[in-house]
Amino acid sequence: MTQKAVTETIRICKDRNVLKEYLLEREKEVVTIMMSLFDDEQIMKSFIRSERYEAAQENAKETAKKLIKKGKMTLDEIADCVPLLSLDELKEIEAEVMQLA
Repeated sequence: MTQKAVTETIRICKDRNVLKEYLLEREKEVVTIMMSLFDDEQIMKSFIRSERYEAAQENAKETAKKLIKKGKMTLDEIADCVPLLSLDELKEIEAEVMQLA
């Protein structure tokens, strides 16, 4: 899909006489460069999403630890408040908190 979009963009540029001679001579090279740039952008976006998810998970774990330490809520209630964590994960965190206490 991306390569098709790049190829179509190059075709449009040639039709409108934008860098026409250059594109006629080096179309394959331009496609390769554009695909590389797109791949780099996709990698960066994926990395950012991954970092955000990990940060949200860590924040959820810290919140769960605080709620467990207070001892005023059941794990089911905490699971409702911290939906990023499964009940099994909350049980692991509870065990960790109890060991530290």
